Amino acid sequence: MQLHVSPSMRSLTISSNNGFIDLMKIKVAARHISYRTLFHTILILAFLLPFVFILTALVTLEGVNKCSSFDCLGRRLGPRLLGRDDSEQRLVKDFYKILNQVNTEEIPDGVKLPDSFNQLVSEMKNNQYDAKTFVLVLRAMMEKLEREIRESKFSELMNKHFAASSIPKGLYCLSLRLTDEYSSNAHARRQLPSPELLPVLSNNSYHHFVLSTDNILAALVVVTSAVQSSLKPEKIVFHIITDKKTYAGMHAWFALNPVSPAIVEVKGVHQFDWLTRENVPVLEAVENHHGIRNYYHGNHIAGANLSDTTPRTFASKLQARSPKYISLLNHLRIYLPELFPNLDKVVFLDDDVVIQRDLSPLWDIDLWGKVNGAVETCKGEDEWVMSKHFRNYFNFSHPLIAKHLDPNECAWAYGMNVFDLHAWRKTNIRETYHYWLKENLKSNLTMWKLGTLPPALIAFKGHVRPIDPSWHMLGLGYQSKTNVENAKRAAVIHYNGQSKPWLQIGFEHLRPFWTKYVNYSNDFVRNCHILEL
Repeated sequence: MQLHVSPSMRSLTISSNNGFIDLMKIKVAARHISYRTLFHTILILAFLLPFVFILTALVTLEGVNKCSSFDCLGRRLGPRLLGRDDSEQRLVKDFYKILNQVNTEEIPDGVKLPDSFNQLVSEMKNNQYDAKTFVLVLRAMMEKLEREIRESKFSELMNKHFAASSIPKGLYCLSLRLTDEYSSNAHARRQLPSPELLPVLSNNSYHHFVLSTDNILAALVVVTSAVQSSLKPEKIVFHIITDKKTYAGMHAWFALNPVSPAIVEVKGVHQFDWLTRENVPVLEAVENHHGIRNYYHGNHIAGANLSDTTPRTFASKLQARSPKYISLLNHLRIYLPELFPNLDKVVFLDDDVVIQRDLSPLWDIDLWGKVNGAVETCKGEDEWVMSKHFRNYFNFSHPLIAKHLDPNECAWAYGMNVFDLHAWRKTNIRETYHYWLKENLKSNLTMWKLGTLPPALIAFKGHVRPIDPSWHMLGLGYQSKTNVENAKRAAVIHYNGQSKPWLQIGFEHLRPFWTKYVNYSNDFVRNCHILEL
């Protein structure tokens, strides 16, 4: 390509070297153009020259490419300047078409699937798969992988359920050794509390806690954390109620390891004569209803249609079948007015809680004539833990449930509750609880299946006073994403769920809140190899 300026500066000529084209010729009349205009013209031409060169090069090559100049330029240069390639677009469209086609077809039986992606690539090369065959095999591989992952998840949930329902070897050892100590050591059998302190057990000027459990290690953590967190531990009275088999070991622990200045009483359910199956429908169900026993103690996976359920739903169903839900200890709180006829107010605690702040203000809360001070669980930052309504607990396809309950009503938490026993005695809460338990048994557990909270939600309906959520933080036993900073600030943290802190399946980062209250230097704890996890 050449640029020629005539000596007289009256014409400019641009021509290609191969003589194919004479692109531009400018004749300038000297009388009508200034040097400034000429200078600007040369600058513009200098800017255009590279593009002219590219165009000329493409035209030179058009004989090879077999296409007309401007048409070839538009089709080849345009898409690339815009980041597109027609051939690539056509390939993608064809691939989408094959994907949609294969997605609606049945995978033939007996299709041999590669075990890895590398094997798939190798078979593609050897067998020269077409696109449809490749997509079909790839889909079959992915579906197989999804099934294996799903089965693995269900297996994990089942193993976790068994781990949560079993008694760890260390806890079993602790109970046995303390029971043996009770039978052989008079100090382990000493009266709790001492005779001179017996009047305190019914003194309403003290702060009375009630704990119902057969887990000695858990009980000592609850009591120790409450005493160490209290500003007035001398005002604390703990009423621990356990079953007959654990009573001796529980008594021995607190007799040999007093938590003075707090006062501890240990009693067994067998010491309450009125707790018979005639008065407690749960006992009657356990003794006489084979279907109920099989539901809670039978094969928890037999008959389960895993293809029609999600892992989360399956986990919920497994938890609902925990044997603890037909334990009298788990239903005992509904009999608090009868258990403590001389007390006006108590705080009931589950054995999987830890007290981190002085709870004395709870006795000053005005329940406004209500019976149960509880944290509502339908509103809060944690959308999983704090999103529970009645629809989460009841089967609203059952006509009796649909008739009496509102699916959108807010649920509340068991596990740390302030009970006004004086107000309770004026209600029919216990009778309502019994009625609905019997109705659920008659319906073969089709009204609800998750533990003791559902009947309590009905029985205490209209008798609940919401309290500040900071008093009771939930979910540490099933929510691995628990906000640790919020847990540090909470008055009571609750390991509700399967992942209890004394189990191997407990969440590592949440366990220290619990373990710091275990005395690992204690002889019984050390000899049973209950080591800090």
